[in-house]
Amino acid sequence: MKFETTATYVASDDLAIAVNAAVTLQRPLLVKGEPGTGKTELARQVAGSLGMPLIEWHVKSTTKAQQGLYEYDAVSRLRDSQLGDERVHEVRNYIRKGKLWQAFEAGERVVLLIDEIDKADIEFPNDLLLELDRMEFHVYETGETIRTRHRPVVIITSNNEKELPDAFLRRCFFHYIRFPDPETLAAIVRVHFPDIKGQLLSAALTQFYEIREVPGLKKKPSTSEVLDWLRLLLAEDLAPEDLRKDVRTALPQLHGALLKNEQDVQLFERLAFMARGQR
Repeated sequence: MKFETTATYVASDDLAIAVNAAVTLQRPLLVKGEPGTGKTELARQVAGSLGMPLIEWHVKSTTKAQQGLYEYDAVSRLRDSQLGDERVHEVRNYIRKGKLWQAFEAGERVVLLIDEIDKADIEFPNDLLLELDRMEFHVYETGETIRTRHRPVVIITSNNEKELPDAFLRRCFFHYIRFPDPETLAAIVRVHFPDIKGQLLSAALTQFYEIREVPGLKKKPSTSEVLDWLRLLLAEDLAPEDLRKDVRTALPQLHGALLKNEQDVQLFERLAFMARGQR
């Protein structure tokens, strides 16, 4: 089976090629792109399309690579030993399996999502090099080696917040999800809102791209944000005429779904003020 556009996810041709190439090469797929362009959802769609279970590992700033393998709870074992608990004689009772361990020992091939890897410390990717390359790791407390039974499809996402090490990049198949063009974005919208009227969709997307192109915008609205915006437009039953305003002279309708910081709101307010002054 090969991955392609699904009923709920529009995948460009180059994205589908990247996914299938990574699966064929048995290398992690590193996906970069603006926040909100569907990187995390891609892993869920790949799992559904290929009929594989999904294991998700969402990385935080405090996440350590070791947590993906396993964690040994020495504190609980010490406490139980003081209480005379019989569990202390078996060290496995105090080992908590991480997401990689779960993926390695799964009874079938799975999709493993390592989400937002660039949030963690710079050493995080390097600490996973050997495990992702050899698909095995050693458990020092028990002396056993955990090897993958069915090599997982690994999808790693990054928001490009920091550079990843060259040694890590060399082991990945890379794809950058470009922001969709108007035709692709219209197709994405119709997946989520199949009954949306063409005139409203055209007016909304025209204004949306005008907003993204305003010079000085700190955070450009993303795909997920335009979907939220359209959901509100439909809920408010707004007409295309309500949207056909110059974004340089007025704040967009329901702009809170698109503009996510005060600097950008103030930018549009200044543009509107300057436009009124020139009349």
